Amino acid sequence: MELINKHIVVVGLGITGEAVARFLIRRGAVVTVTDTASGNQVEKTAEKLITMGVKVKLGGHYPELFRGTDMIIVSPGVPHNLEHLKQARKRAIPVMGEIELACRFISEPIIAITGTNGKTTTTTLVSEMLKCSGINTFVGGNIGNPLIDYVDTNQKAEWLVVELSSFQLDTIKEFRPKVAVLLNITDDHMDRYPDFKAYRDSKARIFKNQTSDDFAVLNISDSVIGQIFHGVKARKLLVGQKDVFSEKPDNAAVIEKTTGLSNYRISVYMNGSQRWEPQLSGFKPEGIHNLENASAAIMAAVVAGGTKTGIELALANFKGLSHRLEHIADFKGVAFINDSKATNTDAVAKALETFANPQIVIMGGRDKDSDFENLSKIVKKHVKRLILIGEAAEKIHHIMGDFVVTETAATMSDAVNKAYKASSPGDLVLLAPGCASFDMYENYKQRGEAFRQAVDCLISGDHHG
Repeated sequence: MELINKHIVVVGLGITGEAVARFLIRRGAVVTVTDTASGNQVEKTAEKLITMGVKVKLGGHYPELFRGTDMIIVSPGVPHNLEHLKQARKRAIPVMGEIELACRFISEPIIAITGTNGKTTTTTLVSEMLKCSGINTFVGGNIGNPLIDYVDTNQKAEWLVVELSSFQLDTIKEFRPKVAVLLNITDDHMDRYPDFKAYRDSKARIFKNQTSDDFAVLNISDSVIGQIFHGVKARKLLVGQKDVFSEKPDNAAVIEKTTGLSNYRISVYMNGSQRWEPQLSGFKPEGIHNLENASAAIMAAVVAGGTKTGIELALANFKGLSHRLEHIADFKGVAFINDSKATNTDAVAKALETFANPQIVIMGGRDKDSDFENLSKIVKKHVKRLILIGEAAEKIHHIMGDFVVTETAATMSDAVNKAYKASSPGDLVLLAPGCASFDMYENYKQRGEAFRQAVDCLISGDHHG
């Protein structure tokens, strides 16, 4: 792709937009960045780019920017169906995302991972499995390190492991991963998509350009994945619980319960024969969903050349990621668990089903047009009390208030204190919001840290911290 003297508009000035603008200007393009936002953080980023020769327009997307340009690069946070972008496409102006731009400059094989939940956990596991196998790996994408940075910094890796959101997949054209992993598809981002089918189809785009020379890792325990299964052209590597396999599989990681409440094994089959049962005794993350994530990671790592020793070492050393069923503390017999990354109802359901203890659950935040009705049965079974925060508190109370005690809290500290007062020894206080964080916090990480600080203050006796 020739970039010298090309007039290119970058839409969105977040981490990805900044990385794209840097990459383009260094390759001789004439770059303009536009963002509807303003404020200190955006303006600081703008100042850095201006010193490099980038033009920056803040406070709105001005129509004239989209008319006289050679190309438009859209950041993942920007809806790809903006009217300005629709008009640009009608004028045959190329519109693409950062992932698509980056792939035009990459020749190394890519493992791409998507799903409603579990993407970051699985991406991290795959990269650690390959690293422990002695394979030089770059990790990027939605995990926080833009893929374009790999190109821009002239790194050299044997494999690229890339986490992808549906927003990033919406704007791919030629992007073709050697290994594509689809973990699950459940209700999410209904504020961005017209219906669930559109969201499902967005996730399925990860397989769009694959051929029979590529690999597709599919979790067939997820019923929605079954709806797109037959349209996948790549060689299929299956993941799932034993009951979804009608016969001995050819290429699969099969999860099977053995003895005890949470004692499972994973049997890996390749070419019809059982290859091995990876050692799981050191694998710390709880829940069947994390065994599905681990199984998907194993299959992706195997076809990328991961060794048995390297894969098992990565599993043994993996303690889980922050804000994902993270054990914060125990206080007077009550456990506090931070699952701030549970930003949709399916993630909440999986969190609730992980623990046998009675649960006091902190939920709420900015609603994404989620269907909270589908949580009702699980909440009835597992939840002792709901503490509701944020903009969605009234909606959640309206749906669940008839069958579980609910109360509202103004702050996270207030929520933690009310949850503790409602608890008894042996109970569990769980932050599982089921919502985005943007009504009260910059992101789910900041929300999780607020929960951690509130628990620390509770334990230290400073209830107003």
